[in-house]
Amino acid sequence: MRGITLKVDVDTLRGTREGVPRLAGLLRRMQIPATFLFSLGPDHTGRALRRMFRRGFLSKVRRTSVASHYGIRTLLYGTLLPGPDIGRLCSAEMRQVAEEGFEVGVHTYDHVKWQDGVERASLEWTLTQMRLAVEAFERIFDFSPRVHGAAGWQLNEHVPALQQQLGFEIASDTRGQRPFLPAGGGVLQLPTTLATLDELIGRDGATADDAVRAILARSRLDDPPHHVFTLHAELEGGAYLPQFEMLLRAWQETGFQFRTLGQAAAALDRASIQTSRIESGTVEGRAGTLATQALP
Repeated sequence: MRGITLKVDVDTLRGTREGVPRLAGLLRRMQIPATFLFSLGPDHTGRALRRMFRRGFLSKVRRTSVASHYGIRTLLYGTLLPGPDIGRLCSAEMRQVAEEGFEVGVHTYDHVKWQDGVERASLEWTLTQMRLAVEAFERIFDFSPRVHGAAGWQLNEHVPALQQQLGFEIASDTRGQRPFLPAGGGVLQLPTTLATLDELIGRDGATADDAVRAILARSRLDDPPHHVFTLHAELEGGAYLPQFEMLLRAWQETGFQFRTLGQAAAALDRASIQTSRIESGTVEGRAGTLATQALP
């Protein structure tokens, strides 16, 4: 049976306060499980504007109307406004998601700091950032995280081993085609297999409805049989909520089975999981490079 895992990346204070409750309410009404991965430290979204010189960044900003989705206030955090502590201010919203039965895990501590700094970071820097995230998660939920999904699909060579060291069991840090174990060691990777809405909207004039149709068509192909779809609390939990609901209903009508990352991992035949390298690659519609599953 074909399946879908929904991985909800939560990047900002606004996304946690506004987008997460909307998404959780929709998924609860439709009886669909999902994995929510939280940013747990300061919201420094404004510092991401340093990426404006990165190839493809400005075109993405124009295509996806970043200011309208994230809000002007959010785009000033970490620059003209201090970065609010998401974990401290939104612990109730985060705990509510877990209490409603959704799987929860770590996205990052400081989203912008990780996304812009981890690729070339030292072991010490990486361990510090991951420990801060784990400690914040444990303060909020009173249990240890087992799922990790790296901000911006950004990694370095130290992350897989540190995930094992810190007690993670499952990761969805990469873009790829099927579950794999990282070459050189590390926890099970369940890569994002489908394009995201923000990668498709605006390309060649595509509307949000066009993007939904493209994602649905790709998911209906036989390989792989189980997809991971990454959505963002700030987008699908905001202006694109109607399109996201349309996509969910289409998947339901087609007979897809929904699973969390943990449920998808538990359903795998571990003996058949292959080992793959994690390498730097590109994805159409997304600026810069990101961690990808190497092709065999």
